[in-house]
Amino acid sequence: MTTAQPAPAPSPAPVVVRPVKLTRVCRALAVLLVVVFTGVAVSLNSVGSTQVFATSDVVAMVVLGLLLATGVLAFTRARVEADLTGVRVRGAVGEKHVPWEVVRGVRLDDGSPWASLDLHDDDTIALFAVQANDGDRATAAVLALRRLLQQSRAPRTPAP
Repeated sequence: MTTAQPAPAPSPAPVVVRPVKLTRVCRALAVLLVVVFTGVAVSLNSVGSTQVFATSDVVAMVVLGLLLATGVLAFTRARVEADLTGVRVRGAVGEKHVPWEVVRGVRLDDGSPWASLDLHDDDTIALFAVQANDGDRATAAVLALRRLLQQSRAPRTPAP
């Protein structure tokens, strides 16, 4: 006869955070840039214009609008993914993985535009995906990250 083993505690769900308001604003701004630059490009050879622009000038103006829109949309790449092993922080141009062992705390100070990770070596990593202007979503994200930090430090019983 075997004795029933207690079921292991379920591992917490991973936390995934993306900025909401920033994404909306960047998308709207990107569309506006493309529309404005396309409008300017089309009006370069308008009927009352004394200047004659080549087709390449018109195309270059549209391409410039598209490039600027792409640059604005790069800010929407911000993302934080966390589980019991650590936090993966993605910004506009880069990504890094930080294990919980080096994290001292998760902060969202009053007046701060975004949350941050405090590391044991007195360094700080900005979490651009956790924007203070997202209100309750940002608060919930910080609390979830703090829970994961605490759970990562809790002693674990080995699986049989």
